[in-house]
Amino acid sequence: MPRFLIRHPGKTSDDLLVEDPDLTLAFENGWAIFTDPAGPCLAIPAEAGAHIERVDEPQEEPAPPKE
Repeated sequence: MPRFLIRHPGKTSDDLLVEDPDLTLAFENGWAIFTDPAGPCLAIPAEAGAHIERVDEPQEEPAPPKE
């Protein structure tokens, strides 16, 4: 499931973790736009200085085959 951590420099109390399996992120005309099947649901202007990081949970890798 995609997870995005949105951080605003100098404002750690405003950190936001967004989790939604249907969420997509696109960048357009200086905006970071989060969209779900119903349409755009969150837009952050570049001027806000926010850092957006995808922080998915690590996938477990299958064990190597035994020889």
